[in-house]
Parts: sequence; C-alpha cells; structure tokens
Amino acid sequence: MAAKGAALATPYCFARLAELGSDNRDPTIGRALPLIRSLPLALALSLSLALPAAAEDPGRGFAGAFLAARHASFHSDYSAAAEYYTRALARDRNNPVLMENVVMAFIGLGEIDKAEPVARRMQSIGLESQIANMVLMGVELKAENYEGVVSGLDGPQKVGPLVDGLVRGWGLLGMGQSEEAMAAFDEASVSTGLSAFGLYHKALALAMVGDFEAADAVFSGESGDQLRLTRRGAIAHAQVLSQLGRNEAAIELIELGWTNDIDPGLEELLSRLKAGETIPFNMVRNVQDGLAEVFYTVAGALEGEASDAYTLTYARMAEYLRPDHVDAILVSATLLEQQEQYELATAAFNSVPRDDAGFHVAEMGRAAALRASGRNEAAIEVLEQLAETHGDIPIVQITLGDNLRAEERYEEAGKAYDAAIALFDEEQPGQWIVYYARGISRERTDRWAEAEADFRKALELNPGQPQVLNYLGYSLVEMQENLDEALEMIEEAVAASPGSGYIIDSLGWALYRLGRYDEAVGHMERATELMATDPIVNDHLGDVYWAVGRKIEAQFQWHRALSFDPEPEEAERIRRKLEVGLDVVLEEEGEAPLAVANGAH
Repeated sequence: MAAKGAALATPYCFARLAELGSDNRDPTIGRALPLIRSLPLALALSLSLALPAAAEDPGRGFAGAFLAARHASFHSDYSAAAEYYTRALARDRNNPVLMENVVMAFIGLGEIDKAEPVARRMQSIGLESQIANMVLMGVELKAENYEGVVSGLDGPQKVGPLVDGLVRGWGLLGMGQSEEAMAAFDEASVSTGLSAFGLYHKALALAMVGDFEAADAVFSGESGDQLRLTRRGAIAHAQVLSQLGRNEAAIELIELGWTNDIDPGLEELLSRLKAGETIPFNMVRNVQDGLAEVFYTVAGALEGEASDAYTLTYARMAEYLRPDHVDAILVSATLLEQQEQYELATAAFNSVPRDDAGFHVAEMGRAAALRASGRNEAAIEVLEQLAETHGDIPIVQITLGDNLRAEERYEEAGKAYDAAIALFDEEQPGQWIVYYARGISRERTDRWAEAEADFRKALELNPGQPQVLNYLGYSLVEMQENLDEALEMIEEAVAASPGSGYIIDSLGWALYRLGRYDEAVGHMERATELMATDPIVNDHLGDVYWAVGRKIEAQFQWHRALSFDPEPEEAERIRRKLEVGLDVVLEEEGEAPLAVANGAH
C-alpha cells in the first residue's frame, strides 16, 4: 500500500493565550528580551558546568544526588530535580549553583513558597540572582508589602528593567499613589523603549481605578502610540467601552478583530454586549491582579523566544499571584507539555474550572498531554466527555475526530467530523483540512464516493493543497479512474512540495501502476533518499526495480524494507516476493502481469 500522506495531520493549533503573543506579536519583543533577562541567571535546565564543591565533599551521597539532579534537570523533571538538588544542597549549603537550581525546580512545580527559604538564604549571603529576586518579590507582593517591594527596586531587589518598571507602577498604585503610578508606567515605556508594555499596563491601571475615559484613550491610541491588542487586551478594551456606554463600539472591536477566532468567551461577551448589558471591568480587579498581569505579559512575550524553562518561571509567578488566572495556567500547562512533563501538564490543565470559558481549551490540552504520554484511550475519553458538554464548538469535534482517526476508529472519527462540519456557519478556506480528514475516514471505511466528494471540497476551499492532491490522485490511480487527471494531481502536488518523500513516492508508484516503469525509477529512488528508513517506500522501489529487470537490486530493497519493521501483512507479502518473485505474487493476487501492464503483450 502506498504512503498516501499525513493521515494524522492536525487541523488546528492551540492559540497561545498570551497578551503579547500570537500573530499580533509586538515587533518590540525581540528588543524586550535583554531587558527582561538583564541580570545573571544560571538556568537549571541547561546546566552544563561542574561544581568545584562536588570534588571537596564527595562522600555521603553528594555525588549521587548531584548526578541524579543533573539528569533530572536535563529532562526537565522538576519534581526529581527539586528532590535531588535539595539533597545535594544539604551537604553543601552555600553552593550558589545548587541553590539556584533548587529555586528553579520549585518554581517549575509551581511551589513558590518552597522556593522562598532558599531564595532568602541566597540573599542573606550576598548572592546576586534574578530568579531568587523574582521569588522574593513575588512573596512580598503576595503579602501586599508594596512599599517594601518598591523600596527594594531602588536597591538590589531587581528582576529586570521591564518587570521592575511595571511592578513599580502597580506597587505605587497599591500604596495609594495613583499619579506617581501612572508616571511610573510612562517611565517604563520610555526607559525600556517598549511603549506597548507600559501603555497596556497603564490602561489597565486607569480602568481599575475607574478612569475609563483615560483608559479608552490609551487603548485606542488617542493619547499616544496605537496598541495592537490581542484577545486579552481586546476584552479589556471592550469592557472599558461598555462601562462608557459604548456597547456598539465594543461589538465592532470584537467582530472586526476576531471574526475568525470567536471562542465561547468572546461569544458570551458579544451576546451580552448585543443584549445591551453593561459589562463590568474585571480583567484586572485589584493591584494583585495587575501584578499577576505583569508576569503573565512577560511570559507571553518570552513564549517561543526564550527557553520553555525560563518562560515558565514568569507564568508560574503569574499563577502564584492570581490563582484564577486561567490564561496563565494554560501557558504553564502548554510549556510543561512541550518539556514532556505530561503529569504536571495534565494537572495544570485539569485545574481550569469547568465553568470557565477556557475549559474546552484546557481539556483539549489535557487530552493532548495524555496522548503524548501514551495514554491514548484516556485522551479519547476526555474528548468524548468534552463533546457531550461542549459539542457545539467545532474544534472540540475536530479534535475528537483526529484522536479517533489516529486509533484507526474511522467510522467514529467520521461522525465527529460530521458534527463539526454541521456547525460551520459559513465556508472558510481553513476548513479544507476537516473535509480532508473526513475524506480519509470515509475512504478507509469503503465509502469512496463520499470520500472523493470531501477531497474535492477540500480542494475547492484550498486549491492546489498538496496533501489533498496527493491523496486523491493516488486513490484514483489505485482504482484506475480518471488516470490523466490523477497523474496531473500528483505531479502538481510534487511541484508544490518537491521535498516531500511520501508525495514523490506517490508519483513514482502511480507511474508504476500505469505501467510506466522506466519513468517511475528516478522518482522512487528520490523518495528513498528522502525517506530512507520507510518500509513502504523501500518496498515500492523494490517492485519498480523488479519491473525493469533489476532483480538483484529489487531483492536488496525488499530486505531493507523488512529491516524497517513494516506492518505484519506487508511483511508477509515482502517475504513472499523474496521467495517466489513479484510476478508470482501478482499472479497469486489476481493482478495483471507486469509485462501486460507494461504493454509488452
């Protein structure tokens, strides 16, 4: 059987719910990184230096604990890293690298309170550490010791220019110094050269104290630079506009900016706005929320730009300051999943309340983490339950369909895709992949007429899409239907994706099936160069070599194919070809002889 394509292609990508992330990422983020990370930080998860102290105190388990901790850090195993670095630290209490790694591991676990004692010890012995300062700052902010934090910013208690500037603004606001707070946000914009950060937080602060006119002026750009709002900022601005009695403007803001990304939270907001309800401003309810937003904003800026471990420290701090910050939880969970910490990721996703607008995103993330950890059936169970409660959201049905299809449960997958397609209000180009996925499910359950209709619908929505062209073209060749059109489709797919081994394999295999053996050889050889360890591609090349009389080379390729662990049925067929030759196998299968197919007789 030919390699038809990426049958498990994912039809969606989780939106990164980060204030300065996504496709609207502010161009200043690249310049923000050195301002965020200006102080020295020995990142635990990329630690590569040796500890001089290890040689001085090798006894009583130090070396074992240290090596175990290093191994855990390398694999982003925060739980084991915290345990073993703590053991090592008990035997070398003043080792700065050990202390920093202990703090880093506890932050990764979201256990800020356990990191505090070590951070305080680092401070007491005069160690300069950005990560320790962040922990101590967070603890003081959690305790609403704003005066202490602000005064500490004038001394050694610094995290980085951007964080320090924004924290100063919110801290001053917590001290009742509104005018000074707004000046601090302005200063953060000027001194860092990152006006988007300062302006965004100034707008939130103005709205929090009830100055909605001034907040709107900042959000809309009337008082300075235009802010390019992401989802979270758009909701905040819409809330401000509603407080000003301007629901129509709020509706326009959401509908114009988020037409293709309306999720349940935005849908609910729009419904309330259209019903004439005055929406309360609750994006930032108090100073604590504003401070949490500082760390969340920075996490959003770092995501995809810095290491996952480093970005996680900011997301975890945002959660610590505001435990109900669902967007921060989702960022942390996603980062943990990317680090293959599936249990921690699953726990984080599972902490999102069922009644939150982001619950379906969290559950899909939990299912992805379960699947990545090998618990496929558990992942499907999560998605099936989600489909019962949130089945009116297309992406939920699509994700369920993808997971069922990955388990070759094609009939059930097709029903999930049916449900998703029935929910589409209007046709959009991005829907092509749902029709493509349903087409695969239908083709695998012998419903070819419906499958072909889905493939052609996918091409109508996205003309020239190489995966669809390849799959449809190859299928038509296999069934000996519309052969000229089929070959044109595959050739167009190759032209669009010249580096795709499986598409080039399809072209070579189609030519072989059409009896054009000499033409097939070059394409099949190219496919094996691109997919050297694929059993199907090597098997195909063997068949093509046999067809042109290169029988020793054919047998070599069949042996190679067997070495790459093909499916049992394919392996049995390959062994039979090695035993009696391809001609006999074709005869046994009732297929036309090669010579006849080649037009020689």
